[in-house]
Amino acid sequence: MQLTNRQLFYQHLALPAAVTDALEIVKAEGIYLYDVEGRRFTDLVSGVAVSNVGHRHPKVVKAIQQQLEQYMHLMVYGKYIQSPQVRLAGKMAENLPESLNSVFFVNSGSEAIEGALKLAKRITGRTEIIAFKNAYHGSTHGALSVLGNEEMKNAFRPLLPGVRFLNFMDEAELEQITGQTAAVLIEPIQAEAGILIPGQSYMQALQAQCRRTGAVLIFDEVQMGFGRTGKLFAFENFGTVPDILCLAKGMGGGMPIGAFVSSAENMNLLTHNPALGHITTFGGHPVCCAAALASLEVILENKLHKKADEKGKLFADMLGPHSAVQSIRQAGLMLALELKPAFSVGKLVKILQKNSLIVDQFLFNDRSFRIAPPLTITEKEIREVSEAVLKSLTRLGETTKSTS
Repeated sequence: MQLTNRQLFYQHLALPAAVTDALEIVKAEGIYLYDVEGRRFTDLVSGVAVSNVGHRHPKVVKAIQQQLEQYMHLMVYGKYIQSPQVRLAGKMAENLPESLNSVFFVNSGSEAIEGALKLAKRITGRTEIIAFKNAYHGSTHGALSVLGNEEMKNAFRPLLPGVRFLNFMDEAELEQITGQTAAVLIEPIQAEAGILIPGQSYMQALQAQCRRTGAVLIFDEVQMGFGRTGKLFAFENFGTVPDILCLAKGMGGGMPIGAFVSSAENMNLLTHNPALGHITTFGGHPVCCAAALASLEVILENKLHKKADEKGKLFADMLGPHSAVQSIRQAGLMLALELKPAFSVGKLVKILQKNSLIVDQFLFNDRSFRIAPPLTITEKEIREVSEAVLKSLTRLGETTKSTS
C-alpha cells in the first residue's frame, strides 16, 4: 500500500521539532495558503518573513521561468559572469550606501552570518566576537555560537571560543567593546526575543564605540531586510550603517538565497592570502538571483517598504484595544502582540489556525506571537484579518475563564 504524504512526513522526514498537526499545503498565492482539503488559510507569517511580495508573485514566477529557459547551475560561485547575479548585485548596490557596495551571495541566513564572522576576523586580525542575549542568528556551528540562548546551544558544545554576550539595549555595557573585539553582531531589531526595538541613540552609540575601537559592526537583517520594517533595510531606521550587512529570507521572493554585504575593499580580503577565503557551490544560484531581482523590483516599484509602517499601525490600532492584549511592539509589518499573563499564546495559535489564520510564536518570548504578513496585504485584507484575530482573542478569553 502506498504511503500518504502525511505518513511519509512523519516516517521519513527529519524534523527540527515535534509537529502534531502539520498542514498539508497544495497551493499558495498572494497572502493565502490552500491545504489538501481545500481550506484557505491567511498567512500572517510570510514563511517567517520570506514571502515579502506574497506567494508566487507573477513577476517573480515569470523571472524564474525565463531563467529556467537559459541556464541553472553552471559552476561554483564566482567563476563565471552570470547575468542574474551581477544584475541583482548592481540593483542592491544602487539602494545601499557606498560602503556596502560588494555582495557575496550564499544560500541562507546562517551562511551569511558565517561569512560575515570570517570576514570580520580577516579585516581585524582579532578573534573576540560580541553578540547579544536572546538573539537568533542561525543553527550552523558558527551561527549557533553567537546565538544568545543557552538552552539551544548546550547540547552542541564546544562551540566557537571567544564569544561574549551583552544585554540588548544596555548602553553602559557597550564599554565592553574594546580593541580586542573583532566583531559586534547585532540584530538592529531583535526578532525572536519578541520584536525589541532599540532607540536611535543606542544604535548610534554602538556604532560610535565600534569605530573608536576598530571593531567591525555586523547587522543581522535576515528577518528585517527588504522592506519589512518600513524602510528597505532596517538600519535606515537608526541613522547607522553597518560595516557588514547580512541578508536572506525576504530577499528571494520565496526562493532560497542569502548574502553578506560590505565594501569592495573588505571583500577583496577573501580573494587573496588565501585565495578562496570563502567559497560556496550554490551561492548566487541563477534562478534564485533572478527571483530575488524580480522581488526587489516589485518592492521598489510598488513602494511596499514605504507602505509597511502604515499597514502595521492599522493592525496595531485594531488589535491593541482588546482586553487580552498587554502590548504591541511594531516595526513596519512586523508585529509582536504580547498577551496578558492569564492568557496562553500556545492556545491562541491553535484557535487562530482553526479560524484559518497562520501566526507564529517567538523562540525566546512565550508571552507574544508574531504577525508578519506579506507586504502586499491590502488595507481591506488587514481589516478582515484583524476582525478574525479579535474574535479568536475573545474565544481565548472565554476558554480561559471556563478552565480557571
